[in-house]
Amino acid sequence: MTAGNGRRVGSPYAPHTDADEEAMLDAVGVDSAEDLFDIPGEVRFDGEFGVDSADEQELRNAMADLLSRNEELTEFLGRGHHAHYVPALVDDLSRRSEFLTSYTQYQPEIAQGFLQVLFEYQSMLVELTGLPVANCSMYDAATALAEAALLANRLRRGASGHRVLVPEHLHEGRLGVLENYLDGAEMEIGEYPMDDGAVDVETLADLVDDETVMVYAETPTVRGVIEERLADISDLAHDNDALFCIGSDLVALALLEEPASVGADVVVGEAGALGLGTAYGMGLGIFATREEYLRQVPGRLVGVSEDSADMRAFTLTLQTREQHIRKERATSNICTNQAWVALRTAMHMAWLGPDRLVDLATQAVTDARDLAARLDELSGVKAPLYDRHHFREFVVRTDQPAPAITNDLAGRGFAVHALDDHHLQVCITDANADAADGLVAAFEEVI
Repeated sequence: MTAGNGRRVGSPYAPHTDADEEAMLDAVGVDSAEDLFDIPGEVRFDGEFGVDSADEQELRNAMADLLSRNEELTEFLGRGHHAHYVPALVDDLSRRSEFLTSYTQYQPEIAQGFLQVLFEYQSMLVELTGLPVANCSMYDAATALAEAALLANRLRRGASGHRVLVPEHLHEGRLGVLENYLDGAEMEIGEYPMDDGAVDVETLADLVDDETVMVYAETPTVRGVIEERLADISDLAHDNDALFCIGSDLVALALLEEPASVGADVVVGEAGALGLGTAYGMGLGIFATREEYLRQVPGRLVGVSEDSADMRAFTLTLQTREQHIRKERATSNICTNQAWVALRTAMHMAWLGPDRLVDLATQAVTDARDLAARLDELSGVKAPLYDRHHFREFVVRTDQPAPAITNDLAGRGFAVHALDDHHLQVCITDANADAADGLVAAFEEVI
């Protein structure tokens, strides 16, 4: 007996009938679909999944029970993942059916409306960075940094080596991705020291040489410090014919000095804080660079043109990946771009507008300063640890063991990072600012 689609077994969503499958297997000379796969017996799953069937109501109840086991903590975490309030407008518009599709959103055939949003997303990045070329998204900040290093290595300018210099405080996740990418390209990573949370420029000067293809610096740093000597770092890189790459984020770029004005050749970073908030690991990588490196840009660029009726039209204008051009000329084989996340970020930025984006960035400075001052008044606490300007987050030194304080704060409903035995990191944004009083009170109780 066959189902209505002509299949006795298998997924009801597969379009081929049993007769279709038999004909295809006969054409390639095998007896069954399993013969097409060479899966060793020791790793092959040959059993039942043990998943009971359930109706919708039972499934909802089971999921609610599972989710109720999560601890509901107010997060003051940061370190690369920054939550900002995402307006309901972003959810409402981005979930319109014309934007939700299983069809890949980086093909030339995608809708004009989607292409226009990606073009506007790129345009916003150009305004914030001062660099004339921005692509329509990377997977996250880590992959964007790795692609910037590969770009620098392809150019190599006057360098005789393949070394990329990064700060010793680079987020461990970004460092791990960078190591994976550069290992395949036979490149090496060198670390330069930080001084009081910012770049130790004098020591860096001794490390940059003709082996260096790129110097990478962040503002704000992973510890929340605003880097004040970007122009000096840029000069060091350029004096040695290396590229200068800045890591930042869209909110910070609204307030801090424009990367192009301090000599940045490439800007990378995380953009998911706008439009996405914290999403348990999901990100959105930004990538902008100079026009002379246009053909070295990974991913895709959306441009504006005219159609046969002289109407304005948006189109994918550059895709330098292996699928589209000769392998030896491809810049990258990146397949994942965060088109839908970029769409949400563009909507959030458009909703804020230039003035409120600056207001949001200004609040990130004042809230961090105020919270640090309140914690600094507590006995046995120094905040911030570094005598610098901070953006969103800062390091706290405590006389008490930091891991114990973290656990005690979690018991009172607050999550902060413990960096080591006596250092914590605290991040405040518009999304958790109303809980600052509670955090300070909890600190006072546990120290």
